[in-house]
Amino acid sequence: MPPETLTPERILEATEEVLRRYGPAKATVVDVARALGVSHGSVYRHFRTKAALREAVTERWLDRTSQELSVIVAAEGPAPERLDRWLTALFEAKRHKAGDDPELFATYMTLIGESGGVVDRHITDLEAQLTSIIEAGVSEGDFHTPSPATTARAVFDATGRFHDPCYAPEWSRPEITADFEAVRGLVLRGLRIDT
Repeated sequence: MPPETLTPERILEATEEVLRRYGPAKATVVDVARALGVSHGSVYRHFRTKAALREAVTERWLDRTSQELSVIVAAEGPAPERLDRWLTALFEAKRHKAGDDPELFATYMTLIGESGGVVDRHITDLEAQLTSIIEAGVSEGDFHTPSPATTARAVFDATGRFHDPCYAPEWSRPEITADFEAVRGLVLRGLRIDT
């Protein structure tokens, strides 16, 4: 049976497992290559540096959330309902990442600190998704704002406690769901106010 073709996706999957096993401080490209049964030079043919590999694995991790949320943005239905679902899905996605695999989440927190450009692109993408929903709400007559993009940034910032990883220790508290629902409700009501 011929060996599997070495692809960037296979390398990223193996890197994620190596990071989970060893953590970001000890994981090496050699460990990734060993997990794949290839030479480290084969890994470097796809990712020129260790930093590029770590950035790619971080981007892949963040993109999973963006892709899940983009389905809500593109869905049919009134903008207020889509915004409600989008905010809830973002909070749930981040909370699950932190709670379901705390070791990998801690690893990604380290990698995110190294990958500022990746994080900036992720935030820009999320704000663009919010802008799209808010623009739809304005077009439908449900939301009132002179600048959907500015409002999207404000909504993103206002809900930061529920998606910014620095707040992850709070996400397992029993009252966090009620806190989220209160902020989400305030945001949705605020967008409906004609200013």
